[in-house]
Amino acid sequence: MKNIDAVILANGDYPTADTPLHLLHEAPYLVCCDGGANRYLASGKIPDAIVGDGDSLAPEYRERYRHLLHRVTEQESNDQTKAVRFLLSQGKRNIAIVGATGKREDHTLGNISLLIEYARAGANVRTYTDYGVFIPCNGNCTIETTAGQQISIFNFTARDFSAEGLRYPIFDFTNWWQGTLNEATDNEVTIRATGEYLLFVNYLADTQRVRNDSRAFLT
Repeated sequence: MKNIDAVILANGDYPTADTPLHLLHEAPYLVCCDGGANRYLASGKIPDAIVGDGDSLAPEYRERYRHLLHRVTEQESNDQTKAVRFLLSQGKRNIAIVGATGKREDHTLGNISLLIEYARAGANVRTYTDYGVFIPCNGNCTIETTAGQQISIFNFTARDFSAEGLRYPIFDFTNWWQGTLNEATDNEVTIRATGEYLLFVNYLADTQRVRNDSRAFLT
């Protein structure tokens, strides 16, 4: 891994695939959302920090690891967002999130869509699931791919879409489903747009390099 400052373990399904597990185990600095900390601590490992309102953290861990707990009681944002803000306050901008999907679908959708908000706040962030990686983009984005690799595009504020290296043409999507299940035809895909959108790139190779207006980091 290169240039990742920190990893956040959220409170969705615990990762099982190689890519998110590798990120979790090799994290240079690990923050657990308070609910996500329970299983991690039960495995005998200790994170660098636990962030959240503390309500989802098991009482025995809340007491034993109170020195690691950074409690944020406001309820206007979720624990994932609190963890991102905590890292940004420390100057850690290059952030990988794992364990953010699964369990309640509304929480999954919220955690994914929040990536756009984090990018607006200055974070260089990605969410790694058991199946692929979500990447917030603003403007032009080029990714290294493998032919046949599936790529989905979810539009937020973008317009003037065009692309090179995708099997199907793209346009200014007005619904999320319209940009799903596209496919790379070569070893590089370039998407051009003005505004914000979210990419999902499925795992075929774990050596993808992403250049997004000089704000992406490499893994």
